[in-house]
Amino acid sequence: VCVCNATYCDTLDPLVLPAPGTYVKYESSKAGKRLERSQGSFQRSLHAPDLVLTLDTAQRYQKVKGFGGSVTDAAAINILSLPEAAQDHLLRSYFSEEGLEYNLIRIPMASCDFSLHAYTYDDVPFDYELAHFSLRDEDTKLKASGGLGWGRSGGGSALVLNPFILQIPLLHRALAMSKQPLSLYASPWTSPTWMKTSEAFVGKGTLKGQAGDKYHKTWANYFIRFLDEYAKHNLTFWAVTAENEPTAGLINNYPFQCLGFTAEHQRDFIARDLGPALANSSHHKVQLIILDDNRLHLPHWAKVVLENEEAARYVHGIGIHWYLDFIGPIQDTVVPTHELFPNYFILATEACIGAHFWERDVILGCWERGNQYSHSILTNLNHFVAGWTDWNLALDMEGGPNWVKNYVDSPVIVDSSKDVFYKQPMFYHMGHFSKFIPEGSQRVGLIASKESKKTELEYTAFLRPDGAVVVVVLNR
Repeated sequence: VCVCNATYCDTLDPLVLPAPGTYVKYESSKAGKRLERSQGSFQRSLHAPDLVLTLDTAQRYQKVKGFGGSVTDAAAINILSLPEAAQDHLLRSYFSEEGLEYNLIRIPMASCDFSLHAYTYDDVPFDYELAHFSLRDEDTKLKASGGLGWGRSGGGSALVLNPFILQIPLLHRALAMSKQPLSLYASPWTSPTWMKTSEAFVGKGTLKGQAGDKYHKTWANYFIRFLDEYAKHNLTFWAVTAENEPTAGLINNYPFQCLGFTAEHQRDFIARDLGPALANSSHHKVQLIILDDNRLHLPHWAKVVLENEEAARYVHGIGIHWYLDFIGPIQDTVVPTHELFPNYFILATEACIGAHFWERDVILGCWERGNQYSHSILTNLNHFVAGWTDWNLALDMEGGPNWVKNYVDSPVIVDSSKDVFYKQPMFYHMGHFSKFIPEGSQRVGLIASKESKKTELEYTAFLRPDGAVVVVVLNR
């Protein structure tokens, strides 16, 4: 790992394009290289005994939306637990020219498992007018602006949280550091319990009633109110997803916040409620992403929603999570979806390691976990996916906080007891994509001269908007 604190953090130089006839190489290795830069000139003749990768820029595939991570309550709490100078180092490491240049940020709409407790923005029963809708301290103090209040009582320190007040300030700081536009997108985990069949945040439960009724209309308006409130804090969204992991709420005893939808239910909710609500609001430019769940549900989910003209007209993209990739090969899921619906982007919206019961939560310095990130990103990019979003931007040494103890790993781990944070191999693996493949880049052909017997190479190539070509190669 690379250790950062208030006074030191490793940085990268802003990208300078190589002169004609030359190339620049950035290398990371298990042995300790971290995006190490070198340069060279192209040879006039080729004597390569083993493997040659040949670019074919005439072959054009999908355009890139971008790369990034999620500002959960947990991520915000961890970032803000550091001294302010260290917070800046952490945010710069992700968003600035001297860092990974992330351009995507996913934001939970109210609480998720990576929160200190379960809440929504309107927990007042049967408030169909959403008169009591309000952002929480988590948003305004953590995500939107300002800092944390620490109340001292009897020698210990207690974190005084207004949950809405966490994210918004952080988001403004990230925006200020970034030289390119950031695209924010939001996903709800659960509706208020009074709208749900279960009347609970967790466990199996869907919206009461059916599409078009007062529950569904109120839930659609909740999205609009969320966008309204963030807009008051000068934050606008590129997109929303219709629901985080809609199939989770169909599972008995599901352990944290969820809201169940079948593909048919999501189709009807979008056609009758959410689509029209967005279209008739001041947020009509906000894009709508369906699924936002494991790719295993493709192409079925996309067919159900997008073969219905009433729903499809409101939809722009399809979100996928990586957790069940091992039982849903990309060729059987994403590829046929792209072939059926080429005009809808496919975006990887969530991934983390440590979520499966057989995985350790945090393993500091684990190179193989970086490999897993790169392997997933390369596989996705080579099969029409437009970008890749990591889960929590930062977690603590335990892999939390998480109110149901669903601890996982993260590219950045914060040890607030020492006022330091650790940049893990996963962080640098992300950078090999996010820093060099900006939004608007287009994947191009890259052909191998032969199957390499010695090594397992994975690779992809992109033509950037500025005319440079990027080739990323992973040697596992």
